[in-house]
Amino acid sequence: MAFDGSWKVDRSNDYDKLMEKMGINKAKRVVAAHDNLKLTITQEGNKFTVKESSVFRTVNIVFELGVTFNYSLADGTELTGVWNIEGNKLVGKFTRADNGKELLVVREISGGELIQTYTYEGVQATRVFKKE
Repeated sequence: MAFDGSWKVDRSNDYDKLMEKMGINKAKRVVAAHDNLKLTITQEGNKFTVKESSVFRTVNIVFELGVTFNYSLADGTELTGVWNIEGNKLVGKFTRADNGKELLVVREISGGELIQTYTYEGVQATRVFKKE
């Protein structure tokens, strides 16, 4: 699938605003803005493996489409959610364990870039990744 490969963050739009809405403190937001996030994505059928590498951590996430799983954000926020394919998009719907609010994450390929869009309580942010 088109998501396969290594992707490095190139630019972000409204990412600080999103993190602020999610309750992440200013010091962590400043560091997160320069996290040098790299995603390595592989797909085998309905199973995805995503290696996230950043200044914060390196973690491997394995999930199957349509199967609920638990995930922790780099700041420690615990989520439960599920990824599905909708058209040519990979759509993740997650619920925060601490407050029950939803975080929507959409990954899509456009113009050779991986665009990851986050929506949380009416705030939308994007991170654009270039293939390495």
